[in-house]
Amino acid sequence: MLLGDWSNLHTRNPIIMYPLQNPETGLVPVATTALVIPAQAESDQHLIELWLHGRSRHTQRAYRKDAGRFLGAVEKPLHRITLGDIQQYAGQLAESGLKPSSVYRSMSAIKSLFAFGHRLGYLPFDIARPLRLPALRDGLADRILEETDVLKMIALEGMPRNKAILLTLYTGGFRVAELCSLKWSDLQNRDKAGQITVFGKRSKTRTVLMPSSVWNGLQLLRGDASDNAPVFRSRKGGHLDESQVWRIVSKASKRAGIEKEVSCHWLRHAHASHALDRGAPIHLVQQTLGHSSIASTGRYLHARPTDSSANYLPVG
Repeated sequence: MLLGDWSNLHTRNPIIMYPLQNPETGLVPVATTALVIPAQAESDQHLIELWLHGRSRHTQRAYRKDAGRFLGAVEKPLHRITLGDIQQYAGQLAESGLKPSSVYRSMSAIKSLFAFGHRLGYLPFDIARPLRLPALRDGLADRILEETDVLKMIALEGMPRNKAILLTLYTGGFRVAELCSLKWSDLQNRDKAGQITVFGKRSKTRTVLMPSSVWNGLQLLRGDASDNAPVFRSRKGGHLDESQVWRIVSKASKRAGIEKEVSCHWLRHAHASHALDRGAPIHLVQQTLGHSSIASTGRYLHARPTDSSANYLPVG
């Protein structure tokens, strides 16, 4: 075609040639870029510390113990452990005499560790994912105290500080860690009573109104303590340790003639159950306890139902 002769241009297909294009295949080589991800953990122990970061002190202590016991039993680094190793360890725990709930919690922690290691790229596979955890009987009903038992525990406690601890755990529905971390700045006056603000599980802050009788008892403990001083002090002046509160609750239950091994959390269970029994709206109980789901609060309704279809049968 002569320069300037455009008569048959419409019959030709335009061709665009790239500098590096292969004329036979028409393929253009593309430069590959390798995505380099820095190693997130340098060792099994480093991975465990990353896994525990940001969890509550109680959870860290329990999970660290679970991981240490597991690694001590299998005697292998994490990347060499197989599903068979994990299943065998689960069987050993079940045969060791541990409560089913303790076995379940421990194996849940192990599954969580492997899942975390895989998500971080430290482990090539989440080999614990197929592990089936045993079904557990819901024993919540067994851990709910009668109102008379709780009131007896409180009435028979002679030490003002310990009585205030029992009352605060019960009326506030607080976890023991929340109670032990309280400072006077977390307590605010409200008319003739007051409210307590806690920084609880899953980094949630909630505020609970307290009955005037409980509030007044707390104020008698303060004296000239500063805002940053702990509400419940140890003999050395610091925050009371959780284990000390557990002992206070345990002694109070035995003093009241309760044969079960009562823990601090039982008073939280009692709060939820007794409040619902007395007609408190379920959403209010959920808010007070800090449950993320109303289904968690609803468990107390199932644990202590107020009616049953059995009452409608032609017997008795």
